[in-house]
Amino acid sequence: MTSAALDSLISRPLRAYDGYLFDLDGTVYLGNELLPGAYELITGLRREGRETLFLSNNPTRDPQMYADKLTGLGLPTSPDRVVNPVVTMSAWLSREMPGASVFVIGEEPLRRAILDAGLRLSEDPREIDVVVASYDRGFDYRKLQIAFDALWQHRRARLVATNPDAYCPMPEGRGEPDAAAVIAAIEASTGVTCEVNVGKPSALMLRTALDLLGLPGESCLMVGDRLHTDIAMAADAGIDSALVLTGESTAEMAALLPPERQPTFVLPRIDALLEPFAGT
Repeated sequence: MTSAALDSLISRPLRAYDGYLFDLDGTVYLGNELLPGAYELITGLRREGRETLFLSNNPTRDPQMYADKLTGLGLPTSPDRVVNPVVTMSAWLSREMPGASVFVIGEEPLRRAILDAGLRLSEDPREIDVVVASYDRGFDYRKLQIAFDALWQHRRARLVATNPDAYCPMPEGRGEPDAAAVIAAIEASTGVTCEVNVGKPSALMLRTALDLLGLPGESCLMVGDRLHTDIAMAADAGIDSALVLTGESTAEMAALLPPERQPTFVLPRIDALLEPFAGT
């Protein structure tokens, strides 16, 4: 695609929104560094009195850990300004399956949140009611066998997932296999299909975020770098979205989508969102 053709895909909002929902990895930061313009944008929005909330599909950290990281990067943030699958999964389980015995293929922050929500963790396939498949850097054959026994051998458990991501982005173009790999292994061996995803693009994630902001969707903008999670979630809900070209997806990829699935705006970098405030 020529430079002129690429430039034609770039578009910026001409109005300010009451609330801004930001993805983190690939949008606000990558690794341990803020992406260009992120500090200026978020501090500027806060100065203007706009609501900001951070959404991540990474369940290996809890909101406090994300708040600490953002604060350390120069963006003071409280944990109630962060929503990720640790929040949405523990809330969904406590609401939909109170008293359930849960087998978690996931890391300590997720396990701790589920325990704190009043549910019981178990590795006994005979009593497991729900298997939670997640991003787990300790995933092994033993865990797969427990899930297999609970779902296939005893045929009593439900399979749910924290997020559908194939990989988690890392600095210098690296990545780590994410929850999709764990889900695929379980589905392939058991023939059971995952019933629920509580991360982006799930409406559960968006509803949690909007409830925290206390704002209707039409007054908010979803900002992210992934078409199949960040932008898809906004499209499903009919709210405006902005694709930033600092992460996974490209403008060319967005142009290939049906019009109703395309982002409302495409930004070279995140601080292009400051344009409506210029001169104020």
